Amino acid sequence: MSKSAPDINNLPYADGDFFAFEQLLSEKERDRLAEIREFLAREVKPLAVDYWNRAEFPFELIPKLAEIDLVSPVRRQGHSNLFAGLVHAEATRADTSIATFMGVHDGLFTGSIEALASQEQKDAWLPDIYSLKKIGGFGLTEPLGGSDVAGGTRTTARKEGDSWVLNGAKRWIGNATFSDWVVIYARDVADNQVKGFLVDTKLPGYSASKIENKISLRIVQNADITLDNVVVPDFYKLAHANSFRDTNKVLKVTRLAVAWQAVGQQLAAFDVARRYAVERQQFGRPLASFQLVQSQLVQILGNAVSSMGMMVRLSQLEDAGQAKDEQSALAKAFTTARMRESVAIGRSLLGGNGIVTDFEMAKIFSDAEAIYSYEGTHEVNTLVAGRSITGISAIV
Repeated sequence: MSKSAPDINNLPYADGDFFAFEQLLSEKERDRLAEIREFLAREVKPLAVDYWNRAEFPFELIPKLAEIDLVSPVRRQGHSNLFAGLVHAEATRADTSIATFMGVHDGLFTGSIEALASQEQKDAWLPDIYSLKKIGGFGLTEPLGGSDVAGGTRTTARKEGDSWVLNGAKRWIGNATFSDWVVIYARDVADNQVKGFLVDTKLPGYSASKIENKISLRIVQNADITLDNVVVPDFYKLAHANSFRDTNKVLKVTRLAVAWQAVGQQLAAFDVARRYAVERQQFGRPLASFQLVQSQLVQILGNAVSSMGMMVRLSQLEDAGQAKDEQSALAKAFTTARMRESVAIGRSLLGGNGIVTDFEMAKIFSDAEAIYSYEGTHEVNTLVAGRSITGISAIV
């Protein structure tokens, strides 16, 4: 058997879709996915490492993202959830931070408006949101509240006449250093229920400071938000956000998106590891010619394909209106665990070159840690799934 290096630009299974899941899309959706994939390769991937190293956001990319029109592919554009998931995976494959920027703006922020606003509110806000003329953030997590924020939201809302007064703090809020609006979830002191508000970031009493020194998603501008007697007109209280059960309608869908990110992250690791293994010469032949290296590549691919298979089925259930919270929880827990294993194998395969961003794998490895934790930790999602199969809650 020849052990010379093959043409790196003409490798089999270039898209990593080993079981041809993309064939489940309509022809129109496949063409659109190919268009988006080409855009990401041309506009996002070349700049990602540099901006990640500098922990800065490429603002020049926003008009291009607006032009390719990625916001709300299901509700507004009529695509399937499978298509939306594959797009999010591809965005993550190109760069996790830019995918997270879109996930915050499109999934969490726009999803809150689409799911919980009145029709009058949607008519007033969504056109600028869809066109990225207004950038949004999603304020739920707090400095002292993460997984327990459902029952322990400390940020408060008090109705005063025709307005609401918000006080409190939020943490890890993506896009919040530059966003125009942030959806803030706060506990109404009158009935102790969590409600949602669209907050203009220019309002007096609102401030956001960038969280520094991150080792993950360095392009994403996460912020600590302080709300000091911020007065929000009653029209900006989301009409159908009246309890945490309503908030969870948004989280159920975005948890799917994060699980799709775990797929994309594994495909990114596979891309980099396979290319390196084929190009890198060791002992006078390609690294890929060694059995243990091929085993590592197949393990990454197997993790990615198994994760993708789970997500394809869950997307089909979502399209049919049959997906359940515990299924999203299991998917997030499973795919991120496989992702963590995959990126670790990829980092190891690159040896010393795996710890510098010049070879990209170090960025992929580091970004995976954020995906593993946000939208519900692995442990909490595991317990949500465990509760569904035993009827017993072990969370508290």
